Amino acid sequence: MGSVGLNFGSATSGAGFNVAATVAAIVGNLQAVESPWKTQLATLQAKDGAFTQIGTDLSTLTTSLQALTDFQGVLSAKQGSSSNTNILTLTNATAMATAGSHTVTVSQLAQTSSDYSGVVVNASDTLSGSLTIQVGSGTAHAVAVGSTSNTLATYAAAINAAAIGVTASVITDSSGSRLSLVSGTSGAAGQLTLSGTGLTDATTSTSLAFATGQTGQNASLTVDGITLTSASNTVNGAIPGVTFQLLSSSVGTPVQVQITNDNTAVETAVQSFATAYNSVVKDITAQEGNNASGQPQPLYGDPTVAQLQESLTSALNGGSPSGSISSISQLGLSVGQDGTLTLNTSTLDGVLNSHYSDVVGFMQNTGSFGQSFSNVLNQVDNQAPGGSVYLALKQDSLVEGSLNLDITNQNALIAQQQAALTTELNSANTTLTQIPAQLNEISQIYSAISGYIAPRF
Repeated sequence: MGSVGLNFGSATSGAGFNVAATVAAIVGNLQAVESPWKTQLATLQAKDGAFTQIGTDLSTLTTSLQALTDFQGVLSAKQGSSSNTNILTLTNATAMATAGSHTVTVSQLAQTSSDYSGVVVNASDTLSGSLTIQVGSGTAHAVAVGSTSNTLATYAAAINAAAIGVTASVITDSSGSRLSLVSGTSGAAGQLTLSGTGLTDATTSTSLAFATGQTGQNASLTVDGITLTSASNTVNGAIPGVTFQLLSSSVGTPVQVQITNDNTAVETAVQSFATAYNSVVKDITAQEGNNASGQPQPLYGDPTVAQLQESLTSALNGGSPSGSISSISQLGLSVGQDGTLTLNTSTLDGVLNSHYSDVVGFMQNTGSFGQSFSNVLNQVDNQAPGGSVYLALKQDSLVEGSLNLDITNQNALIAQQQAALTTELNSANTTLTQIPAQLNEISQIYSAISGYIAPRF
């Protein structure tokens, strides 16, 4: 700690001294005790920044691995194709689907029952009568023409408002308008049955007969030689986990449906894993030397980083074999001299085509590579309660809290001393500036008594 002196020239000059500068110098000396604390705090904060970056990249690595270890992840994804998309198209293949080939023959498409009325030349004509509408074997509902539902449009609205499983609408062309009724249930179970007094165009006294537009019928098809029916042309479950759409009949024209594993999605996920792993390796490597200023990196020599590096390297060789797969090299992953991973997509594609189930097991079986690697990440990441990075950040936070408290308390003490010093030095400075006047007053008294004229100050 340095020394601070007062510079006020001759005591009789009345010049005094600079109180503010003097107090600032003294406060500066008092604050010097904080310098090692602040240096330690800056070091810890630099470590925090490096640990936080590693923790962020570890989280990304965990997420990328989960895509491969999740039972509903990319390894369960399926793709489907149809040999004749004019007859059948695939709309979905879930994780329940199994890779393989299926033969589908469509002998009949499903149809939705519909009926339509005779023509009403003038759509605003008044109607009379009543229809009783039954959908399949359901309850029959009578809908009578009323005072507010006595035109084609208002009567159609009344049927729709009744919510009886039928959609009513008015179809108009050059010959006039018709009332159209379409069942809300596809297939044979939705066949419409109309009864009641029927409808009459009261304006022209013309009876409106109804005709069948389309008979409700189920789709008929065979899947791998098994005869099946479907109330809808969207068929779900005929091939487990697969949904497909029937577009036309194919009597004598079998359609091949191919279900395959989604190799592209898996290859993308493995590449994401390698990229995320490499980011963590580069984070660690960056802490092994000096920065651009020649100073050691914040985590140079830190035991947590050494533990993390050892754990990740070991994890690459961990886990039990699955069938023919016993190492990541068989998936096309190779480790470079710098510790980073490189993926050979051709190698991975080949093993996915030949041993897909073994790859799944290598990532998802109990004790597998994927599960073992996940366990390692849980032990070293930045997640509570036990991740190595989390614990390191927590420990640093405790020390930082103590240092910040020391600095806060020291600043509070300095502020008190600064206030007291300012008061005391201002008082002393006032005394110094008043000395010449006091001396002159003494001289005048002396002169009055002695008759001698004393010098003035």
